[in-house]
Amino acid sequence: MSFIPNFLKSFLPTSPYLGIDIGTTSIKIVELDEKNGKIFLKNYGILESFGHLARLNNAIQTSGLKIVEKEAAQLLKTLLERMNIRGGQAIASIPSFFGFISVLEVPKMNPNELAEAMRYQAKFLVPLPAADISVDWSVVGEYEDEKGFKKQQVLLTSIPNDQIKKYQTIFKMSGLSLKMVEIEAVSLARILTMDDSQNSLIVDIGGRSTVLAVAQNGRLKYSNQMDLAANLLTQAIANGLDLNTKRAEELKRQRGLGGIGGEYQLSTLMFTYLDVILNEVERIKNTYEKTYYGKIEKVILSGGGANLIGIEKYTADYLKLPVFKADPFSRISLPEGLSPIGKDIAAPLSVALGLAAKQFISI
Repeated sequence: MSFIPNFLKSFLPTSPYLGIDIGTTSIKIVELDEKNGKIFLKNYGILESFGHLARLNNAIQTSGLKIVEKEAAQLLKTLLERMNIRGGQAIASIPSFFGFISVLEVPKMNPNELAEAMRYQAKFLVPLPAADISVDWSVVGEYEDEKGFKKQQVLLTSIPNDQIKKYQTIFKMSGLSLKMVEIEAVSLARILTMDDSQNSLIVDIGGRSTVLAVAQNGRLKYSNQMDLAANLLTQAIANGLDLNTKRAEELKRQRGLGGIGGEYQLSTLMFTYLDVILNEVERIKNTYEKTYYGKIEKVILSGGGANLIGIEKYTADYLKLPVFKADPFSRISLPEGLSPIGKDIAAPLSVALGLAAKQFISI
């Protein structure tokens, strides 16, 4: 387990909400504030567990809808203590695999009619009784079909109430008040594409899963998720070089895909598995473009996997698209003392920053 603290002295009043991202292998917390119209980072922390590298079942939460409240609460409490935060209110991310996300095409209608239509659609799209889910929706596009009829594209999201209750338990045990939950793809869209009219495909590479989200102007337009992620690359190094997984993880982070000479073998071990991930990214890109008639114009890499040395160029060559590493600090100011490490913490903190920024940004 590793802990990455922020040693800023907290000299300002506590922000209304903490943004807390409980991922499959780590917990990230950010605290933002606003002054003179500028949003800035006040405090942050990252707690990462390496247990999942050796034992696949040893993750904070998994796509098998498993999250252990007691263990997650203890990790969260430990991180809060290290950050010197006691109590407060929070907005938390819900992994995409816990929710149901659909993009629906419906005739253009007024808000009341749309609300009724979405509640009706949710009954058929979500495999749970209406009383057991929380539903939200937003219009993400409008167009006129070949017959001249006006249509709306509506993003329908729902989260099982029992998962929300589990999160409430975790936060209560940690001494926090959970005010809101949000599917992580929504947070990524907000912070990484705000005021950006291009259609971006966000590829958030975590330890155990990867989130794929199409977004524009801060709004999520499409989302998918796959159980292929950075741990595959670590396992490839461990198996190929007969190393323990922790040492393999260290080598992956230190050398990345840029090895030459004797180090090139390290890169080649990862290429096959990275190609599997990128093949799925390409499939999702093509599916979106064919189904929703929206051209993907660029790719944004976020999550801890975006820090892999050389991954931007490799992804750009594979997908034949412009590829950028997530830079949420282009929209949120960093204290001067943190500028040197801003590029290292930006991509991993994207979801948490998107959550905390919700209180300052209206989209």
